[in-house]
Amino acid sequence: MNKPAASPEITSLLLAWSAGDDHAFDELVPLVYEELKRMAGRYMRGEREGHTLQASALVNEAYLKLIDSRRVHWQNRAHFFAVSAFLMRRILLDFARRNRYQKRGGGACTVTLDEGVVFSKDRTKDLVALDDALNALAVDHMRVSKVVELRYFGGLTAEETAEVLKVSSDTVLRDWRFAKSWLHRELNKEKD
Repeated sequence: MNKPAASPEITSLLLAWSAGDDHAFDELVPLVYEELKRMAGRYMRGEREGHTLQASALVNEAYLKLIDSRRVHWQNRAHFFAVSAFLMRRILLDFARRNRYQKRGGGACTVTLDEGVVFSKDRTKDLVALDDALNALAVDHMRVSKVVELRYFGGLTAEETAEVLKVSSDTVLRDWRFAKSWLHRELNKEKD
């Protein structure tokens, strides 16, 4: 396995790409591909057996969307991976809704964000329920919702999340604890 590129190298390429240097994007892709593939693998591990989308295809779909993201003013490596995680989450959700959407039925999922989400056999429905819960959380607590997205879906550390959101690591950890409790309660409402 290749050693990940240094954060300053990725950041400088992201800034050059934002400024319109297409060659910078060509140099960036090989540096971030393995990390994107690991991220996609985390997403795909929880998907149902026989899912037609593979980790490589998920990376490729995200890559196509990233090409259109030149308008983004990239802050740093953490910001790039946060946006990539968001795109992968959206791709999977669009896929789930398009193929098997079932609006909140029985068998709600249990959320333990320390260990990941424990899903029922119908992963698609659970992913949609989690997305719906995160959207509801964002109505009153946008930053807290972003913390979940960055940490859980993006795999960022508390420090990287703090850097992206421009808050302290302590604030991220407080938001993370609140989010776990809120999501657990929200997702288990259906069981009552």
